[in-house]
Amino acid sequence: MKIRVSAVQYHLHTIHSFEEFAQQVEHYIKTAEEFSADFVLFPEFFTTQLLSIGDEQGKALSINDLPDFTERYCELFSSLAKQTKMHIIGGTHVTRKGDRLYNVAHLFYPDGRIAVQPKLHITPTEVHEWKMTPGEDIRVFETDFGTISLLTCYDIEFPEIVRMVKAKGADVIFCPSCTDDRHGFHRVRYTSHARAIENQVYVVTTGTVGSLPTVDFMRANFGQAAVITPNDIPFPPQGIQVEGEINNDMIVTADLDLELLYQVREKGSVTTWRDRRTDLYTDWK
Repeated sequence: MKIRVSAVQYHLHTIHSFEEFAQQVEHYIKTAEEFSADFVLFPEFFTTQLLSIGDEQGKALSINDLPDFTERYCELFSSLAKQTKMHIIGGTHVTRKGDRLYNVAHLFYPDGRIAVQPKLHITPTEVHEWKMTPGEDIRVFETDFGTISLLTCYDIEFPEIVRMVKAKGADVIFCPSCTDDRHGFHRVRYTSHARAIENQVYVVTTGTVGSLPTVDFMRANFGQAAVITPNDIPFPPQGIQVEGEINNDMIVTADLDLELLYQVREKGSVTTWRDRRTDLYTDWK
């Protein structure tokens, strides 16, 4: 089976209304639709752009205000998914449960269903500055194009969790990300390559670009979209199916051939998934 994926290098800039946000989102969605994408991926924390709208005094909103946009966010993306018949990974959006904030990846199905995966590993900034809470369970999601997983940014740096979703059947890992400098970007990028090699899966990742001058901890962004493959003969030698131009406002699109994954797992130059030594170290169970 072949699937087409698009990944958005979302340009953050100050806006003045939810309608401006919706117009920018729709622009990217329509672009992906024109490319006949089956899936489109937005970055982590891209909805923090809504905080730049500000309050009645013109002061930027805080992270604690972001969950107030959840209903409109879900309505927007669910509507676009149904209109375009695409699966939309709406990056991540901060939601509230009780008195706790969670950084949650959302999958919007073409039939109107919404599935969520809270971020499992949260960074020191998320803990100390935004008082966020990590998710507690790992899920995979069945689609008309096979099984996928949503692992957000820092999550991809932990090999155990990726091994778990692969064992649950995921062939494609969607990794929305948000990094503010080269160091963070390359941590996510290099570990995405490692996870693709270790588990013989595709990793689709993207990040925020641009700047939100009035929003704390979103003033600097360093991002690039990429579709990452295992490093074996059926795939590009560097394991990059496609990548964007760093820090540009753009969208990238590529075709993923799931059959190639099954072939290399069975008789590739290396068979890393099959050759793991569970007699020496604990498997995902």
